[in-house]
Amino acid sequence: MKKVLALLLALAFVACQSSKEIVVDETGRGLIAEKAMVVSAHPLASEVGKEIMQKGGNAVDAAIAVQFALAVVYPGAGNIGGGGFMMTRMADGSIDALDYREKAPLAGGRNMYIGENGEVIPQSSTRGHLAAGVPGSVAGFEAAYKKYGSLPWADLVQPAIDLAANGWALTEKEAGKLNSNRTNFIKYNTINPDFFLKENEDEKWQAGEIVKTPEMAATLSRIRDNGRDGFYKGETARLIVEEMKRGGGIISLQDLEEYEAVWRKPITGTYRGYDFISMPPPSSGGIALAQLLQSVEPYDLGSFGFHSEKSVHLIVEAERRVYADRATHLGDPDFFDVPRNGLLDKKYQSDRMKNFDPLKASKSAEIRAGAPAPKESEETTHLSVVDPKGNAVSVTTTLNGGMGSKVFVGGAGFLLNNEMDDFSVKPGTPNMYGLVGGEANSIQPGKRMLSSMTPSIVSKDGKLFMVVGTPGGSTIITSVFQTIINVIDYDMGMQEAVSAPRFHHQWLPDVVMFERDAIDSTDARWASLTEMGHNLIKRGTIGRVDAILVLPDGRLEGGADHRGDDAAAGY
Repeated sequence: MKKVLALLLALAFVACQSSKEIVVDETGRGLIAEKAMVVSAHPLASEVGKEIMQKGGNAVDAAIAVQFALAVVYPGAGNIGGGGFMMTRMADGSIDALDYREKAPLAGGRNMYIGENGEVIPQSSTRGHLAAGVPGSVAGFEAAYKKYGSLPWADLVQPAIDLAANGWALTEKEAGKLNSNRTNFIKYNTINPDFFLKENEDEKWQAGEIVKTPEMAATLSRIRDNGRDGFYKGETARLIVEEMKRGGGIISLQDLEEYEAVWRKPITGTYRGYDFISMPPPSSGGIALAQLLQSVEPYDLGSFGFHSEKSVHLIVEAERRVYADRATHLGDPDFFDVPRNGLLDKKYQSDRMKNFDPLKASKSAEIRAGAPAPKESEETTHLSVVDPKGNAVSVTTTLNGGMGSKVFVGGAGFLLNNEMDDFSVKPGTPNMYGLVGGEANSIQPGKRMLSSMTPSIVSKDGKLFMVVGTPGGSTIITSVFQTIINVIDYDMGMQEAVSAPRFHHQWLPDVVMFERDAIDSTDARWASLTEMGHNLIKRGTIGRVDAILVLPDGRLEGGADHRGDDAAAGY
């Protein structure tokens, strides 16, 4: 356990990122818009979404265009070589959940990362060609467009093509990511991605430098002209399969041609008179979010106070129990019988909290035993959109690790995911983080891996109230949960709720992780929580929430997270 804690501390220090100042008005609010709003991980992508709506496009049109743009300007997580989830709430109140999560290739199996000695082969599920699942993003974009799109498809793809062909200026953070990945790009690629490599290895990318990716522009042009067939068939599919053959991967033409995005029944619930919708399995986010809200609802968090000992203790104890359930009961519902109704039953939550002691921390070893899912990378991305008619879209998408598998498809210009690592690579055996994978999330051909992505939408009295989501791996659920209660229980505005410091507990390891500016170790609250029995540690930033709040007068407030380059755009 000591080794696990030491590693967590090391990772926490590495995760610490520099912050940027968010421009707010004199009241502390974020960007205010009269009609429409986009908040995403990159200012150029947010502007693309805004312009799509100004042309008459709806929220789904804008979300699709933003995702294509992010695939170009935010290659660490934006993608066409990964997958994600989309939640929609139309102005008439109708709701939908779209699953375009990656799948295990048909040639994959539960022992594909296990060596002759029965141990997991180091980095086999995180780096290189074998780490890639079958991408779902383009299929998801087209499925969403066919059901809800309004502008011509080409209009949604063209802005991303223009960015790739004409180039875009790197932010300081993006320049740093390219520099830090140079060695990996050279090591794991069969054809070097020259457009992301400096000729001189001693030369570094600088903020403001222009990057062009002509191969990506050509790939996007095929998607513009042929829809999903421009990716899953024809030239792009051929390039993907050839890349697999050169690098020892197993994604086949059959995998690509047979991939389909799936419409699923959203997770729904209520909290203090507000209605919320979120993503169902294979995301664990919606069920876990509902459980957390139900667990704390009987308590007056508002009177407890933001980040008081009482509120932190209660929230940690709720998180402890919910993550224990997540570990054992959640997986791809097409392969595993998820006890959805039982997990969402309010009496069940009440029973789970019966042994909550307001003066003492529980021990995770004493809470329902189970098998926690493997550590998920925090390099994901989220976007929130509201259009002039009141349609809302919440999208979380990912390559898994930063820059995914580090593998570019030769001749196509885009990165492949390393999403296979989100499976339980070896059920029943601890991974390098001390976490154990469950049978529900074992690798099977064609199966979707479990996720924590939690794109969510909140309404009040039948009217849109909030659109919210974040990247952050296993911290996604707790970040979305805390952002929602920041607004509802602690009466914060959207930007204030997004910028507020966060903390996280996930059952195992039995530690509470605080952002550096959340509670200082010299604070009396730190001592009090420690005396209760909580094991507290500091770490870098948690999540990058991008959210939109509908104000009482109908205007929209964007909350763009200062923890990244995230930006709101509206009109």
